[in-house]
Amino acid sequence: MPKTLLITGATSGFGAAAVARFAAGGWRVVATGRRADRLQPLVDRFGADVVHAAALDIRDAEAMAAAIAALPGPFADIDLLVNNAGLALGTAPSQRAELAQWRQMIDTNVTALAALTHALLPGLIARRGAVVNVSSIAASYPYAGGNVYGATKAFVTQFTLNLRADLHGTGVRVTSLEPGLAETEFTLVRTCGDQAASDALYAGARPITADDIAASLWWIATLPPHLNVNRLEMMPVSQSFAGFQIHRDG
Repeated sequence: MPKTLLITGATSGFGAAAVARFAAGGWRVVATGRRADRLQPLVDRFGADVVHAAALDIRDAEAMAAAIAALPGPFADIDLLVNNAGLALGTAPSQRAELAQWRQMIDTNVTALAALTHALLPGLIARRGAVVNVSSIAASYPYAGGNVYGATKAFVTQFTLNLRADLHGTGVRVTSLEPGLAETEFTLVRTCGDQAASDALYAGARPITADDIAASLWWIATLPPHLNVNRLEMMPVSQSFAGFQIHRDG
């Protein structure tokens, strides 16, 4: 009997690559995202009996609840939830940041993730399933301009660890996956479409790819059921830890 994955943010990057990896591996996949035109090619590629597309904004709690309630029978029992949808907006320091961008990051990265997890927990417990929350190294390492984005990812990591503690004894596995520099649409979204900024960030760095993350998700999901990866922090070899900032008078 195939297992079933529900993954958010499946229209690009990590999410789209994970849909392809799990579908190719024999899983059924519920793929969610805002852009229906990005989801449909995944259905066309693997078939409607393998990939079920649910086009919605995860910040819309009613739409998400309706999509879960309307899942076709073969897709209704979720074995693995991957909370992948998330975004960073803006690079300005806090004192010049846009409050609307802060709110959108919190609504997406924190509130929607928690709400979807809460909705699916009873079924995941019943099936002794798993949850993987895609966090970031920004959860652990502060940097200028990271302000609310880093804070939302710190929530994701801590929520994951607390969820693991609460689910002790249920058989449900819970993992925080924390990538570093990865080349997806992330920087384009953060900079409102500045392709030059995106190209400059990744140039010559050999960053993490979407396929790398998909392979990591597959590895986590297919470990023996008595093993749990609590946290998996990943960086490209080209990235390491920066020094402290020092401001000097004069």
